[in-house]
Amino acid sequence: MARITPFPGSKDRSDEIRAETGQTPPRQASLSLTVRMRRNRKADWARRLVRENTLTTDDLIWPIFIIEGTGVRTPVASMPGVERVSIDEAVKDAARAAALGIPALALFPYTEPGLRDPDGSQALSPDNLVCRACRAIKATKPNIGLITDVALDPYTSHGHDGLLDGHTILNDETVDVLCAQAINQARAGSDVIAPSDMMDGRVAAIRAALDAAGFMDVQIMAYAAKYASAFYGPFRDAIGTNATLVGDKRTYQMDPANTEEAMREVALDLDEGADMVMVKPGMPYLDIVRRTKETFGVPTFAYQVSGEYAMIKAAALNGWLDGDRAMMESLLAFKRAGADGILTYFAPYVAEKLKA
Repeated sequence: MARITPFPGSKDRSDEIRAETGQTPPRQASLSLTVRMRRNRKADWARRLVRENTLTTDDLIWPIFIIEGTGVRTPVASMPGVERVSIDEAVKDAARAAALGIPALALFPYTEPGLRDPDGSQALSPDNLVCRACRAIKATKPNIGLITDVALDPYTSHGHDGLLDGHTILNDETVDVLCAQAINQARAGSDVIAPSDMMDGRVAAIRAALDAAGFMDVQIMAYAAKYASAFYGPFRDAIGTNATLVGDKRTYQMDPANTEEAMREVALDLDEGADMVMVKPGMPYLDIVRRTKETFGVPTFAYQVSGEYAMIKAAALNGWLDGDRAMMESLLAFKRAGADGILTYFAPYVAEKLKA
């Protein structure tokens, strides 16, 4: 506790000094404090000088939902401000991202129900939405990074990330399909393969398959610690799997109660050849982001998932909080936790604010 100094016998000369100089004299301290933490917070310039973490456009990855058609922009009802876009519109978004300095886009398809089947065979088509979008974007903006999701859930009629046998998700058989999916995307121009399926051994198998196919420079961003979370609901609306999902994904996605298991998952993915790792969801799992960065010291990313985005947007639209400030604060939290980058639906809006 600070010691109060009485300054016995002192005389208040404030009025005398003000009369002589026309200036308000400095306040006399009543606490004997050598360290005053508030000095470094007294003005904007001072706060900027001592700021420990900074958010820049280099930290942003913009997830985009792709849909069939031309000139189509369809709002996602549960994600205000987010749209499913046709490939030609995605090309425009890529141009916008490049102009704003956003390094990369992450592409996710809304596959028409008639094209979904139990085996997710559209994942292997060179003319599926993701592959066509990759080719179209690379033709106009070759320097924008493209990150493509490797998992079968956008393509299966049952909504699971892998092949289904009764009530069982087949691991090894699914990995074989994921390897073919990864090569298909790399051929279309994907820069980063991002397996989100959470099958055991998939990173090593995909790395070997990419190398054998001549794609040694294609990176892998592993969804290393992906939890079976309630925060994915709006995303599943966006890609159309909420209506198709049979059961849940708890036999392959992680238990939200576990942290040591996350460290094992990250270690395995790195040993298997992952160039970068991701934690998903983001905000409820900042402890996992911090532990991953401190333990492994590798490029670590966080996904501010659809439910996190939707909560902030809904509260802002209802006037319950300042949406812009909450958006920026939430993203800065990822940086403070150690994330090197963030996948966020706020990306274009944040980039515009940072550019202003």
